[in-house]
Amino acid sequence: MASAASAPPTPPARPQNLPRIVAASLIGTTIEWYDFFLYGSAAALVFNKLFFPDSDPLVGTLLSFLTYAVGFAARPLGALVFGHYGDRLGRKKLLVLSLLLMGGATFAIGLLPTHATVGTAAPVLLTTLRLVQGFALGGEWGGAVLLVSEHGDARRRGFWASWPQTGAPAGQLLATGVLSLLTAVLSDSAFESWGWRIPFLLSGVLVIVGLWIRLSVDESPVFRRALAQAEKRRTAPGAEAEKLPLVSVLRHHWRDVLIAMGARMAENISYYVITAFILVYATESAGVSKQSALNAVLIASAVHFAVIPAWGALSDRIGRRPVYLLGAVGVGLWMFPFFALTDTGGFGNLILAVTVGLVLHGAMYAPQAAFFSEMFATRMRYSGASIGAQFASVAAGAPAPLIATALLADYDSSTPIALYVIAASVLTLIAVGVAKETRNRDLTRVDTPVDAEPADAPTADARTV
Repeated sequence: MASAASAPPTPPARPQNLPRIVAASLIGTTIEWYDFFLYGSAAALVFNKLFFPDSDPLVGTLLSFLTYAVGFAARPLGALVFGHYGDRLGRKKLLVLSLLLMGGATFAIGLLPTHATVGTAAPVLLTTLRLVQGFALGGEWGGAVLLVSEHGDARRRGFWASWPQTGAPAGQLLATGVLSLLTAVLSDSAFESWGWRIPFLLSGVLVIVGLWIRLSVDESPVFRRALAQAEKRRTAPGAEAEKLPLVSVLRHHWRDVLIAMGARMAENISYYVITAFILVYATESAGVSKQSALNAVLIASAVHFAVIPAWGALSDRIGRRPVYLLGAVGVGLWMFPFFALTDTGGFGNLILAVTVGLVLHGAMYAPQAAFFSEMFATRMRYSGASIGAQFASVAAGAPAPLIATALLADYDSSTPIALYVIAASVLTLIAVGVAKETRNRDLTRVDTPVDAEPADAPTADARTV
């Protein structure tokens, strides 16, 4: 009889369990992105008046976007902390914690007093809660995509792993939809007085639903297998102490971290220009109503949601890199038409501008989950994927609306903003261009460098599914 030490590894999840795993990851990420994007939309629409009322309108918008950017600053810390414990304790536990932190911070924002009530304490409290949001989101993304990526069906990993990515447009859709509904049924004064609080308080209900679903899923079988192997090595005679996940990432995967950061430049910057900054640009420079701008983002986010799985499936057929490169080139080329269409002030043109932009963005965002997961070995995968993704957000998504707004204020033209996004596209093209294709990589690796495995080798997890 085999001993416990020599027991066979935990078998991978049965394919029929995948829809439940995907649903749990998708619902959780949707709620987290709803919370995060809700802040961005409110920063563009009302926070400048409620928390920075003594400033010039455009300066007030800059200040509100500055608090928006603070949330990104906390994301690398979240990536480090959640990545470390996610690689030590498991993906599921950390995903539950991230959802509680994000939902609690968002609910508290809905209860905040404004500048008119408590003065300068209001923006301080707002900034503090934004930091908590960023910390939670920094740990959410890596865990959510790994939970799906590591649950089997390697031949369709790009498709299945892209579903948690749809949580971003779904969250954007939900946040923009709630705000659009409220601005449609409430007067401007009512919305600025109390209506803006409703979508933040709604987060409390969404978190309860998300926790119920997320607690029902199993831990990643790939992680459990790796944890058992690590324990066996740890108790072996003469065994060395296991290195911290961060140390292992920097030793074996520093190149992959840099590639992931570069890959995120065009994806992250273009997304926040297209969805957050456009609310400012369309209303302030193109004369579009607040309601029309929100509705355009709403419609485009629905299309974005629909195309992400399609892009993910395509990456399973032709590879992660070709799809990603197509998106980077497309977004860069679209920027001048994007602003030209917006400048017409026509609602149909605005919808076209934002929708095409998000479809092209999806070509980068969809394969990103599988692409980043496949770069790193199991016991450092949460740390590696999270660090690469979230450290890039500080240089990319965090300042994007701020930089775009400042460029608009300085030059009164969209040309510098378009060039800013194009420059980001060039950086992404370089990063993804030097990366190796990862489509056929084996996620059961424990602690060996990725580069030791040929990109086109048949995968162990593909054979066991």
